[in-house]
Amino acid sequence: MNIDINEVDDLTVEGVDTRDYPDFCDAFFATGSINGQELTDEELDWLAEQYPEVLSEMAFEKFM
Repeated sequence: MNIDINEVDDLTVEGVDTRDYPDFCDAFFATGSINGQELTDEELDWLAEQYPEVLSEMAFEKFM
């Protein structure tokens, strides 16, 4: 699988728990799309594995 995070639109994060601060270990990418096509759960999981810094940053922003 090869997805460029910069091509993903409407990426959202869920599972942000304030008790997990600052790690947010339960956070995950919930939705996203490329060219109007929704990403599958497998693709979202892959993005989380490949781009953990993006996931962490988005979780932190949601926390704030």
